[in-house]
Amino acid sequence: MTDEMMTLRTLLEKSSDADLLREMIGFTAQRLMELEVEGLTGAAHSERSPERINHRNGYRDRLWETRAGTVELRIPKLRKGSYFPGFLEPRRLAEKALAAVVQEAYVHGVSTRSVDDLVKAMGMTGISKSQVSRLCAEIDEKVKAFLSRPIEGDWPYLWIDATYVKVRESGRIVSVAVIVAVGVNSDGRREVLGMDIGPSEAETFWTEFLRKLARRGLRGVKLVISDAHEGIKAAVAKVLHASWQRCRVHFMRNVLAHAGRQGRRVVAAFIGTAFVQDDAEAARTQWRQVADQLRPKVPKLAALLDEAEADVLAFISAVER
Repeated sequence: MTDEMMTLRTLLEKSSDADLLREMIGFTAQRLMELEVEGLTGAAHSERSPERINHRNGYRDRLWETRAGTVELRIPKLRKGSYFPGFLEPRRLAEKALAAVVQEAYVHGVSTRSVDDLVKAMGMTGISKSQVSRLCAEIDEKVKAFLSRPIEGDWPYLWIDATYVKVRESGRIVSVAVIVAVGVNSDGRREVLGMDIGPSEAETFWTEFLRKLARRGLRGVKLVISDAHEGIKAAVAKVLHASWQRCRVHFMRNVLAHAGRQGRRVVAAFIGTAFVQDDAEAARTQWRQVADQLRPKVPKLAALLDEAEADVLAFISAVER
């Protein structure tokens, strides 16, 4: 979609506090601890077994700082001896491996091999192949439930974006487009509303993605923000009948490429003055003044501003309606 592709983790973290990724990291870490303790005690939680060699003794709470935010863990306690998960040891990059497995689950389902590798990366022992398979199914089920859940309420603002990732299909590595929709509701709450994968970002792919969101209950969309992909713009007009705005982040990347390294900060500050105006007319006037100021020294940059004015300032008109 853009020259500087956003990573899948960045897309997932577009929710205000990375709920999507953080909750899945917490869920998977908790299940891995339960499975490891199951091996240490010789029996599942509350299971009566002649092979039992130890018993549980409640939990102790622990906060785990990850790239996706703070995860609340409940670490199992044992009656005999102690238990501490290896992935909480200092300098162990377990949460990076865990985040990678969770991301894989959202793209094409998690594999037993990847979970096996995860168990080793997290320094955990005593987890059997059958337990790994069970955990794979639990992760996939949780992901499927999230991606198909009903969408309730009005979501006036919708951000959509994509990145490309490598996946294995029929024994070969191929590149697929992963698209994510993040909505903001009437109360200002952000939430990842949907995710899908496809071979490319064709208009038909975007159209079907938005139709899926609509079937799940997406409504009340006034403004859709994305980069200037023509397929997105056409799909938004066809399915949501909402205004479209060019993403300011993507636009500024394109603009600042023409500003030179030393002039980027000044140019960004100039353009930013248009975004803080009180109404649409004032914003357009300021935008044109900035373009005229830049035109003598950076004509290409001024031309970009002329061309993008309506698309980048669309949010002001949408708010006023």
